[in-house]
Amino acid sequence: MGEKYHHGNLRSELVRVSLDLIAEQGLAGFSVAQVARRAKVSPGAPYRHFPERESLLAAVATTVASQLADRVRAAAEDLADPAEALAAAAGAYTGYLIERRAGMNVIYADGLQGRAYTELHEQTRRLTDQFLMLCLTVSDRPENALELMEQLFTQAHGYGMFWLDGVFTKQGYPPEQVVGKSVAAARIAIEGHRHAATSG
Repeated sequence: MGEKYHHGNLRSELVRVSLDLIAEQGLAGFSVAQVARRAKVSPGAPYRHFPERESLLAAVATTVASQLADRVRAAAEDLADPAEALAAAAGAYTGYLIERRAGMNVIYADGLQGRAYTELHEQTRRLTDQFLMLCLTVSDRPENALELMEQLFTQAHGYGMFWLDGVFTKQGYPPEQVVGKSVAAARIAIEGHRHAATSG
C-alpha cells in the first residue's frame, strides 16, 4: 500500500478514519488493522504514531470528548433559562451519539484510564465541567448537581442507544424526534430535581 500521507498528517487522518469506523460499526468494529486498511496505509504505519490500540483509541476518545464539549456549549449558550439550557445540552449529547455512535462508551472505554492519556482526561473534564456548571444553576447543593448530571448523561445516552440499537427505528422515530424526546425527558428530570430540592 502506498504511504500517501506526510508524517504530520497521518496521525490526524488515522483519528478521522477511526471516528468514521466507529460511527459505522461501533466500538466492537474498531481495530488498528481495519483503520490502516481504510486509510490505505501499511498495517505497521499506525504504530509509528500510536504504539498500541489503546493509544489510538485514546486519541479518538479525546476528539469525541472535545467535540461533545463543543456541541454542549453551542446548544446551551444562547438559552437564558438554565433548565432549558441544561435540557438542550442533554439533547446535544443524544444527537452526537446517534450521529457518531460515540459518547461515554468511547471516552470511558477499557484501557483509557491511565495517567498517560492526560489530554483525554482534560477534554473529559471540560465536557463534564460544562454539564456540571449547568447542573449547578438548577441545584441547591453540589452533591445534588452531581447526581442530576449522572442522571442526565444516563438518559441522554440511553435515548441515543435505543435509536442505534433499532428500538426507536422500529417505532419509526427519526433521529431528530429522538433528540426531542431526550430533551423532554431531561426537562422532567430537572423539574423533579428542583421539586425534590424545594420540598426536602
